[in-house]
Amino acid sequence: MEANDELKEHAEHARAPFDKRVAATMAIIAAALAMVSVAGHLFATQELLKQQESSDTWAQYQAKAIRRYDSEIARDVLAVLGGPEASKLTQRYNAKIETYNADAETIQKEAETFKKESELRGAQALRLDIGEIFLEIAIVFASLAILTKRSMLYWTAVVSGTIGVVVAATTVFVHG
Repeated sequence: MEANDELKEHAEHARAPFDKRVAATMAIIAAALAMVSVAGHLFATQELLKQQESSDTWAQYQAKAIRRYDSEIARDVLAVLGGPEASKLTQRYNAKIETYNADAETIQKEAETFKKESELRGAQALRLDIGEIFLEIAIVFASLAILTKRSMLYWTAVVSGTIGVVVAATTVFVHG
């Protein structure tokens, strides 16, 4: 009985370095998970902000279009009514129409830029979310490795964590 107890004790001490290695790996994975998670939230927030800026800019575009249309109506009414001041006012409304058209073109480009930036941030946030999933799976496998003392689960955690970090890191390569 004594020899058997001694063998178990030696086997337990042999496992201790494994537990320490897995725990250290879990800490590294957890730190990476925290960074990827925060970055994902930041990119998702930026996506929403750019989306809102795009919507606001499109509303401004719509307002300019309505003003242009109102000026066209005023110009057309003045042209029909005629009168001594009609020519001056018609020219004034024509100038406003040209200004509104030029402004609308600039605003449209700005709104499209905001939309593209929003889509880019959304794609980047998605990439970070996928990396986060792999890192969370790695934590689970590392926990199972400690509980079961199975090196295969440890290496599965390492592979999953590596995939998570690589996928998250490729966020910089996502272009709109």
